[in-house]
Amino acid sequence: MAVFRTFKALRPTPEKAARVAALPYDVVNREEAKSIGDANADSFLHVDRAEMDLPADTDLYDCCVYEKARENLDRMAENGTLIQDEKKCYYIYELVRKGKTQTGIVGCASIDDYLNGVVKKHELTREDKEIDRIHHVDVCDANTGPIYLACRYPKRLMDVMEQWKASHDAVYDFTEEDGITHRVWVIDGDDAIAAIGEEFENISSIYIADGHHRAASAVKVGLKRRQEHPGYTGEEEFNYFLSVVFPYDQLTILPYNRVVRDLNGLTERAFLGSLKFYFELMALPGFPCKPVEKHCIGMYLDGCWYHLKAWPDIYEKKDIVGQLDVEILQEKVLSPVLGIKDPRTDQRIRFVGGSHKLGELEEMAKETNGVAFAMFPTSMEDLMTIADEGKLMPPKSTWFEPKLRSGLFIHKLSE
Repeated sequence: MAVFRTFKALRPTPEKAARVAALPYDVVNREEAKSIGDANADSFLHVDRAEMDLPADTDLYDCCVYEKARENLDRMAENGTLIQDEKKCYYIYELVRKGKTQTGIVGCASIDDYLNGVVKKHELTREDKEIDRIHHVDVCDANTGPIYLACRYPKRLMDVMEQWKASHDAVYDFTEEDGITHRVWVIDGDDAIAAIGEEFENISSIYIADGHHRAASAVKVGLKRRQEHPGYTGEEEFNYFLSVVFPYDQLTILPYNRVVRDLNGLTERAFLGSLKFYFELMALPGFPCKPVEKHCIGMYLDGCWYHLKAWPDIYEKKDIVGQLDVEILQEKVLSPVLGIKDPRTDQRIRFVGGSHKLGELEEMAKETNGVAFAMFPTSMEDLMTIADEGKLMPPKSTWFEPKLRSGLFIHKLSE
């Protein structure tokens, strides 16, 4: 059963929260991060993307980047931008996007639950990205961004959270330029804390929605600290990692679309001909094609959108991974036809989160005379079933929106 415990958050003062809150480090590139950081000295990207404060030719993985991150984090604590709670608490984090609300509890998950499968994965991680975050967590001595988790919420847990919201004021309440509202409550009441801890003890499975690299890195730092402290008791903060757990049915998964730079040497006619073995094709000239059901894909090629509907015989006898649209596309089109054997490393493919409009996909494909694929979003039910069965999704299968902000809660490992 799950262990999910309180911690003393290092967090912004209320008047600074909106300025500190930042998109996750892996959602913005180096140039975007620097632009944001140059305009806002309080942005938490100065910690999560500290290379912005170093010479432009600095290697992203140089040790000085991690030292700068620690320096910036310490500076924000010393100048009063960040303060640390004196009592171990849970926190409520609520996000509102386009009228839809998702509300979760912030606390610390156990690295042992990650290792024993209570916290369940559904994606592979890349070693280089893991190593980067391992260094960042270890040098900063902190989890600086929460792992995005989900589970089936017991009714009592939902009731405790909603009752606390109704009877207490939010400590943060602000709306970002993207229209997403962020609210935070501090749960410091002993009875509520005890009730939340008890409810998590009855939860058998928690699922990583987003943040596989951060989770894996936090666990490996915890294991490293255990080796450095052979007399550890299990109560030390390094045995836990910062997380937000949401009710799974409140989450929004958007499609994760694909753009391939070229047709792998094929003519347009030959490429379209190869698709007819696996899909029913319908041309929709002048009309962008957004798929509205599973096993349908929108495709843009050379000035025209197409609707692709997979023939049932190519997926009906497959397992749950084989029935995912992203797997069908990879197995039948990207790999055999377009030559994208490893989508995690191939530079010819670009992954585009579903918050981008179809017109943007079209423009990306036009730039290189390539092809764009608009996907139907993967469901939370499929994600959880795959994780329960110990299987893995193809890379870039899910795009969760809204994104959690970093900097609203920091978990110090040496407290």
